[in-house]
Amino acid sequence: MTSSLTTSAFASLSLQTELLANLATLGYNEMTEIQSAALPKILAGQDVIAQAKTGSGKTAAFGLGLLQKLEVERFRIQTLVLCPTRELADQVAVEIRRLARAMHNVKVLTLCGGQPFGPQAHSLEHGAHIIVGTPGRIDDHLNKGNLNLENVKMLVLDEADRMLDMGFQEVLDAIVEQLPQQRQTLLFSATFPEKITSLAGRLLTDPEQITVEANHTANSIKQHFYKLNSEAERFTALRLLLLHYAPESSVIFCTTRKETQDLADGLSQLGFSAQALHGDMEQKDRDQTLVQFANKSISILVATDVAARGLDIAALDMVFNYQLSLDPEVHVHRVGRTGRAGEQGIACTLYSAAEEFRLAALADYLQQSLETEALPDEKALQKQPKPALMQTLLIDGGKKDKLRPTDILGALTAKQQLAGAQIGKINVTARRTFVAVERKIAKQALQLISEGKLKGRSFRARLL
Repeated sequence: MTSSLTTSAFASLSLQTELLANLATLGYNEMTEIQSAALPKILAGQDVIAQAKTGSGKTAAFGLGLLQKLEVERFRIQTLVLCPTRELADQVAVEIRRLARAMHNVKVLTLCGGQPFGPQAHSLEHGAHIIVGTPGRIDDHLNKGNLNLENVKMLVLDEADRMLDMGFQEVLDAIVEQLPQQRQTLLFSATFPEKITSLAGRLLTDPEQITVEANHTANSIKQHFYKLNSEAERFTALRLLLLHYAPESSVIFCTTRKETQDLADGLSQLGFSAQALHGDMEQKDRDQTLVQFANKSISILVATDVAARGLDIAALDMVFNYQLSLDPEVHVHRVGRTGRAGEQGIACTLYSAAEEFRLAALADYLQQSLETEALPDEKALQKQPKPALMQTLLIDGGKKDKLRPTDILGALTAKQQLAGAQIGKINVTARRTFVAVERKIAKQALQLISEGKLKGRSFRARLL
């Protein structure tokens, strides 16, 4: 084994035996760039400010660091992880639990808005080791006296730039006032605007600064730029590109919440499998949309930058920029959603004459010339959009009803009425279960669940 390989192996770190054994079972052998750069510093107890994008492995970097330092026998809140959105907080909590599964009795509690307040307060009464949450809800529990942070040894700020973009500056300051001054602070951010530098200066002590470039190369993402003759042409241009590429899974980035909703509605009316994701939506609707997109019941997600930040979207075929971003860094982050894990990605960007200065700024930032292309010829395109591959079956029962994915799969494939290959992702939450099934057998699947029994009980079900 070469020395460079040794230093990038998790086994080269002074991690607990349980953590290393579990990493091996998870298939985590070699560290990503952010992990090899940040983990030794975190384990040494240094404050860290790291620039790393979603998908770089940063959650495992701080997750392993906080678990290594955890005193499990002390049943006190020892780590606080702050995230901008509930979706990201949920993902972070799931990853920490996965990393900790070989350790005995580590309790991770998620505190986010959009969830009932009472049950969270009740859970806090029973204690936890690690709290993962959004700033607003953490602040609410502090103000109600439900949350005691005096034993916190580590503070993690994940996607710190988005938290500031969402207006959490004052709330963050209020939370930090409740923390011990003697602590380790880790700040992760995809971009480094001036306000992040200011925040880091207030919260961190002599931090080690780490910058990890995006893993995507010009070879892994093919970018296409299309100049519009007029603003009125923008929607038509997008329709032509969607028909031309017919992506199985894509995200369209918009600037405002209203535009996001209007565009999703317009595409749906034309027969595209599209839904919006933005901050004005109820949390229940956001969750439902994300489940459908992840299980391929929706082909197109129309989203604002804030809504799409931190989402765990794998195998994304394409990204569309409905307008050029004001910030070249944001553009790079958007297109970085596609072309992951060595796969080829495609990004299409629309811009008008009024946006040409942004294109020039982007070309300067990327240090390359950006060529404009002609839009596809409508005569050569199929006329109707392809429907999404899957459809989602919603069952009014979940973990609280002792339902498991194997129960659902068994009910659908009993007597070989449906094939297992026709069933996609099964997502069981506390009270509801989402089942992806091939669109052509969706009504049959609904009938099997509605007229049959799960765990000896009948459950209501419907197709989304």
